[in-house]
Amino acid sequence: MKKSSITLALIAAGLISAPTLAQEQDAKDWVGVYGLYYSTDDDKPQPAAQLDDGFGLGIEYGFRFDENWAARASASYLDIDGTNGGSDENGPLIGVDAMYFFQDDLFYAFGGLYYQNLDDDYEMIGYGLGKHWAVDDNLAVISEVAAYRDLSDSYYDYSVKLGVSYTFGSASSYSEPTPAPMTTAAPADSDYDGVIDTLDQCPGTPSGTVVDSKGCNADTDGDGVINSQDQCPNTAAGVAVDGNGCAIEPDSDNDGVLDSKDACPDTPAGDKVHPNGCTIFTAEEVSIEVRILFANNSAAIEDTSDPQIVDLAAFLNRYGKTSAVVEGHSSAPGAAAYNKDLSLRRAKALKAVLVNQYGIDANRLKTVGYGEERLLDTANTKEANHLNRRIEVKISETIEIPAK
Repeated sequence: MKKSSITLALIAAGLISAPTLAQEQDAKDWVGVYGLYYSTDDDKPQPAAQLDDGFGLGIEYGFRFDENWAARASASYLDIDGTNGGSDENGPLIGVDAMYFFQDDLFYAFGGLYYQNLDDDYEMIGYGLGKHWAVDDNLAVISEVAAYRDLSDSYYDYSVKLGVSYTFGSASSYSEPTPAPMTTAAPADSDYDGVIDTLDQCPGTPSGTVVDSKGCNADTDGDGVINSQDQCPNTAAGVAVDGNGCAIEPDSDNDGVLDSKDACPDTPAGDKVHPNGCTIFTAEEVSIEVRILFANNSAAIEDTSDPQIVDLAAFLNRYGKTSAVVEGHSSAPGAAAYNKDLSLRRAKALKAVLVNQYGIDANRLKTVGYGEERLLDTANTKEANHLNRRIEVKISETIEIPAK
């Protein structure tokens, strides 16, 4: 009983002194009500171990000393179920805690002394974590988990708290007032040229004029070269100048060669040019490849407007010096002689379309039939045979185009 008296005395001292400290610091206080789920140690009390879990109601009063530190007193009434043949027990749980709130009240940690009476007295150390979830400036939801260790018998109890709190009191002393921003009058600049009047030797400069450090026009002739670098300070308005501010000769086609030296003054934009201003040409190889498939045992071209044929005719018309070899091919099934003849007929069929429908000179087109000599797919399948029944045309030519 002596230990219980000491514990109660310490708790009472905390209840009395904490509000006094809070008042001295002019901090905010809060009062709260809550419900508890309370779990007792499986061996409590010895030797019968007849206490189980239960619930409780309570109130608390808290005092905020500064931004981080606070104290709290709480009183709960517990109703604990009995077990192992024991009866239900009820009684008070009284405590006083020191609390530390982390930055921006993210959460808090606490620890303190507790006195409990459940048919027997228990002196305990309590500690845990919690958070005040702000609803508005005054109301908050309390959530908390705690553990309790009996000082005599090493029992460990646990609780979960949920409640509401109301904050009151004056603003905390730790919230220092924000000093009013100091303002200093800016020096006068009557013509708004960026040079203050006391240093401006040309105080009436027109708006938008680029000025030097003395507030005077920095480009008298308006050619884009400031006076300090302008070797021709009186250039007429609108005349193109070089980096020294002097007039330069025109280059009408912008090829980098002055008109007075440009033998080709109308060079297309982007062309590389010789020193005389004329386009540099370079050789480039152009090519086209066509592949047209046929039905089995057929040399008929079903679609003479096939995009591949149209592109081939356009290529031959654009590059009139080119000639082409039209190669006919067949699939493997059948006699070799028959297949070779069939492939040649396929090649001639495409030549006829190019000559008769697209106006290509027949002398530029040569036909050859390879039969089954150049199979693309040697598998004996329907898909392979279809792929092998084809015409191929490959053309390439080297032409001159402007260098870029």
